[in-house]
Amino acid sequence: MKNVVIVVDMQRDFVAADGALPVPGAEEIVAPMRDWLAGLRPEETAAVLFTFDTHVPEIYAVSEEAKEFPPHCVKGAPGWELVVDPRAVHPDIPCYRLEKGVFDMWAEPGIGIAPIGGDRWVGRERFFSYLCHDGIEEAVVIGVAADYCVRWAVEGLIERGFAVTVPEALTRGIARQIDAVRAQEWDGLAVAIREARR
Repeated sequence: MKNVVIVVDMQRDFVAADGALPVPGAEEIVAPMRDWLAGLRPEETAAVLFTFDTHVPEIYAVSEEAKEFPPHCVKGAPGWELVVDPRAVHPDIPCYRLEKGVFDMWAEPGIGIAPIGGDRWVGRERFFSYLCHDGIEEAVVIGVAADYCVRWAVEGLIERGFAVTVPEALTRGIARQIDAVRAQEWDGLAVAIREARR
């Protein structure tokens, strides 16, 4: 059975030590993640979705998020760019992007998903409904930060009926790592924490 892979916010501002809002230890997962993504097989993976935290300075300045965090992931700036290349993924596995203005990829209405490098957008909910219709019932979530964006990505997938796996070595958290998030937030839910095997 195929799954869908969600790569959460692997952007320079969150990953590089000199980024605007670096997650501790995030640089350590870049090379393993590249290798893991390159090892995905078309017969097992229906799609890979890369999320982008995306801000415009004048809007961010008056947002609730700005009260807690410095400006980061400004669209088009170096800090907004991915540190893992979607081109590493097997060419027969379609790659998509989702640009979001808040940490939670499910929170904003009207968010669309488009192919990497393309501009044919489909609504977020419709995209995941298509996956379900095609029999995709499992999701694998990797990226940063385990206790913020990864956590909310996982919870939204569960709400939509997906069983979720998080490879422990391919995520990092700010205050809590993924094993602590699972123990404190997901007891009894369909979330598995495992090694990052192919």
